[in-house]
Amino acid sequence: MQIHLSDISSSEGKCVQKSVPFEMDSITFQLGTFPVLDREPVELTITNTGKRVLELTGTGRITVGIPCDRCLEQVSVDIPLQFQRKLDLKLTDEERVNDLDESSYLTGMDLDVDQLVCLEVLMSWPLKVLCKEDCKGICSQCGKNLNDGPCGCVDEPKDPRMAAISDIFSKFKEV
Repeated sequence: MQIHLSDISSSEGKCVQKSVPFEMDSITFQLGTFPVLDREPVELTITNTGKRVLELTGTGRITVGIPCDRCLEQVSVDIPLQFQRKLDLKLTDEERVNDLDESSYLTGMDLDVDQLVCLEVLMSWPLKVLCKEDCKGICSQCGKNLNDGPCGCVDEPKDPRMAAISDIFSKFKEV
């Protein structure tokens, strides 16, 4: 959703509060495309602090489906949103690109709330996602989810010279 900022930027001291729905069904970036499973509206407060500078604060919540790092099952991950930004409207679009990260969500006098939320989600993205702490992952030979039970594959080392090392690792299941 786009918010036009010209009416706010023209009145020093003006403060506007908006509840804005997040409209995207998925989030896409370098790691792939992830479905948005649930969302709350983004509660924004935009304040003109003078000299064509706006202060933007907001909160919200989004739930994204992210694959488990071990078994690849989809996990619902809640990502709380809380941001505070200063938007300098005196800068040209090119100066914004060079100085700040505003290039994707601020174009001229238009604030793209969906792009702002995507940037916040990306910055809050979890490093590791597990469906459960003791997730067993998938079999490297047949691809079966080992959380559903053993797969029946023989756990033999491919190279007999590695048998001693395999014995060490089998004693410490989580290495």
